[in-house]
Amino acid sequence: MIISDADLRQVEQRLAEQRFDPGPVDGVRTRETTVALWGLQKLNGLRPTGRLTKATLRALERPREVRPLVKQGERDRVEVDLERQLMVVYTDGRPALISHVSTGANRTYCVRGRCGDAVTPVGAFRVYHRVGGWQHGWLGAMYKPIYFNNGIALHGSTRVPRRPASHGCVRVPLHTADRLFRLVKMDFPVYVDRSSTSR
Repeated sequence: MIISDADLRQVEQRLAEQRFDPGPVDGVRTRETTVALWGLQKLNGLRPTGRLTKATLRALERPREVRPLVKQGERDRVEVDLERQLMVVYTDGRPALISHVSTGANRTYCVRGRCGDAVTPVGAFRVYHRVGGWQHGWLGAMYKPIYFNNGIALHGSTRVPRRPASHGCVRVPLHTADRLFRLVKMDFPVYVDRSSTSR
């Protein structure tokens, strides 16, 4: 579907209003716009193509309500849905940021003679360490990592595909990591689970 720059600006505005992060609201189609559309499509039960289909435009106008993974969760928290590969950050009980993510690939890996299982653990955790810039380790580079479980972090990455692909961390789009870092402070609760639709 071909739309004008003005229409695309409206799409970006609607994405931003619904707490996705399409980057600048300027009517210019970018990777940031596409990744935000993936998040919208996942939230609304659509295949994450990034294309502006009729179903996607309907979802922009009449989006599904965000359903918490944790019914009695704290008012400020992060929820990571492994099933949908989607993250929601709540502040004061309301979604403040919704993002496509890529979690553990669920396979064994070996890097530089070290091996492990690429699994993002399910459970309730708390943020215990944050790094306000790039951090380089033996598994690669992470932007603004927010650690919540034994070396596993929420972090910005240049590679956030539409499938689970990490070594266990929760990758977020690079442009979203700055916003995430501003929202998620020390001791912030982090819940990792599968959406109720898969139970």
